[in-house]
Amino acid sequence: MALRWYSVVVDSHDIAAQARWWAQTLDYVIVFENDEEVAVIPRHMSQDPITDPHEWGRQAQGLVFVRVPEEKSVKNRLHIDLAPHSSQDRDAEIRALLDRGATLADVGQGDAPWTVLRDPEGNEFCVLSSRER
Repeated sequence: MALRWYSVVVDSHDIAAQARWWAQTLDYVIVFENDEEVAVIPRHMSQDPITDPHEWGRQAQGLVFVRVPEEKSVKNRLHIDLAPHSSQDRDAEIRALLDRGATLADVGQGDAPWTVLRDPEGNEFCVLSSRER
């Protein structure tokens, strides 16, 4: 059996604000919060213990925001790709992210068919083209 990709950890200054921003962006919920860490998971994901290892392995990934003192200084080596469904208005989704504090980013992508943004603390992420899979 393979290991489960459990979460992505995001270094942050304001972990509560970052967690809430990403939870709203992804329709996730906060499942743990203290002064040093906030964890969010998909709204549809079980918060109950899962004893069946196969069911446990099929659970989605969460995000964990941890407090760090240093500033972000270079482009992320790992980033999140978001994609709207083909029934969604991609441009409207990007405008909504910008209205909520994201900013456009140029990381050398040129005329790529995706849009690179930064979250409120400067972490890059992409909004891909609309898709059905």
